Amino acid sequence: MAGDSVYKITEIIGTSTTSWEDAAKNAVETASKTLRDLRVAEIVKLDLVVENGKVVAYRARVSLSFKYETGK
Repeated sequence: MAGDSVYKITEIIGTSTTSWEDAAKNAVETASKTLRDLRVAEIVKLDLVVENGKVVAYRARVSLSFKYETGK
């Protein structure tokens, strides 16, 4: 990596009716459509949505880092 860089971190939540892995993947792939130069995705928290005693959705809270554009 040449020169100095600055990275911004944002948290997003992905959901899936299948798995936590798919929920995290959905979060990253959706974010990559509007955020450029994604670097690291860290799973911060996993949880479930429960309705009538049954799991209906998996949720993954993901912390994403991406290169901060300085406008130079």
